[in-house]
Amino acid sequence: MISEPTDLADFSAAALVRAYRRGQASPVEAVKAVLARIDAFDPAVNAFCWRDDEASLKAGALSEARWARNEPMGRLDGVPATIKDLLLMQGAPTRRGSRSTDDAAAGEDSPATARLREAGAVLVGKTTTPEFGWKGVTDSPLTGVTRNPWNTGRTPGGSSGGASVAAALGMGALHVGTDGGGSIRIPSAFTGTFGLKPSFGRVPAYPMSPMGTVSHVGPMTRTVTDAAMMLSVMAQPDARDWYGLPDLDGRDYTIGLEDGVRGLRVAYSRTLGYLDVDPAIAALVDDAVDVLGELGAIVEEADPGFEDPWELFTTHWYAGAGKLLAAIPAERLHLIDEGLRRVAAEGADIPLAAYLDVEAGRRALGVRMRAFHERYDLLVLPTLPLVAFEAGIEFPDALLQGRWTNWAGSMYPFNLTQQPAASCPAGLTPEGLPVGLQIVGPQYRDDLVLRAARAYESARPFAMPKAPNVTHQAG
Repeated sequence: MISEPTDLADFSAAALVRAYRRGQASPVEAVKAVLARIDAFDPAVNAFCWRDDEASLKAGALSEARWARNEPMGRLDGVPATIKDLLLMQGAPTRRGSRSTDDAAAGEDSPATARLREAGAVLVGKTTTPEFGWKGVTDSPLTGVTRNPWNTGRTPGGSSGGASVAAALGMGALHVGTDGGGSIRIPSAFTGTFGLKPSFGRVPAYPMSPMGTVSHVGPMTRTVTDAAMMLSVMAQPDARDWYGLPDLDGRDYTIGLEDGVRGLRVAYSRTLGYLDVDPAIAALVDDAVDVLGELGAIVEEADPGFEDPWELFTTHWYAGAGKLLAAIPAERLHLIDEGLRRVAAEGADIPLAAYLDVEAGRRALGVRMRAFHERYDLLVLPTLPLVAFEAGIEFPDALLQGRWTNWAGSMYPFNLTQQPAASCPAGLTPEGLPVGLQIVGPQYRDDLVLRAARAYESARPFAMPKAPNVTHQAG
């Protein structure tokens, strides 16, 4: 059993709201606890790139006054939250991890930021990202290296690495991430937190990602219930996103969350037919899948039957990077991460005909997965085939000079198909590093993914680290 927390920084969003409603805690106390936690832990992990403690405490006081009148602004009133620094937050700079940007304060919120603010969440800061979110680890020329709380010599993954680290260490209860090729699920797996990449368009986005229609916005938390609460708020439509899905009558994703998995048809694909999975990870995920069976799911080993869509994905991603850097003034290009410059150069050379061929391949992949989900309600697999590796590098073996996409083959297929996919903590390897169980649902069935994740979480609760495990030399 996991003991109940006593420090407000360790409370879930759901527990904080219950405590506020009962008069057992105040938003000001919760904000102070989170700010103290950031002061204590962030020097070791570098998860935050911007804070305004005075504004956070003022927002906490306003929330406290609303709760005293029993007039909360919304279902997240007084809950500390963070925003990834790819997204707009009014009054805060949007540096995107790049020295090529400036520190002017944003004049508006992104849709996700706006919905959280309208629901009363207290936005305590912005979290780190690699430059423009271009890779699956979190380090940048602007903010340096973000580190894994389980072992600070290891990467937390990326590109939403700062958000995952903040979640793991109680530096806020709710965290907004983005996922264009695994950027929510990779760091969730590496840090033992929960992250959901919703169906594309479920959470409106503005401005649109330069990587186009593979990029999703979603919740990152310590509990599935908190993610469901967060999605219910963020999924409201926004006229600025032409791709945004229509309102589902204000759907509450916590309704039906406890319905379990009994009778659901679940396909288990250990390797997707092409992954080389670490044996320690395979063993933990095998055990996690057995738990789903014990909970009543009808589990069958089955591969979706597609080849690694690496070329489909990288063509989209590299072309987006090429377009992104084409808009940066020539005199600032030398400030850009060298790896991003190389990817952008490749993207700039992609012919239109080749891009259109890849679009056709992407459509075929989406059709295949829709047919697959005619037979299976869910697909489960290891979130990643490897454990967190050395911080500050893009590829686990620097001598091989690979790209992050070479180890993220379990991630990007579901960005191409725009399906909902989540990573749940599935235990620790013998060396004490987290492993993730990925749950993939049919397009637009975010509710089903959350429901299965909650069933697994209930059966196998997972304890977060009490403090960063500092193993690296500072400097």
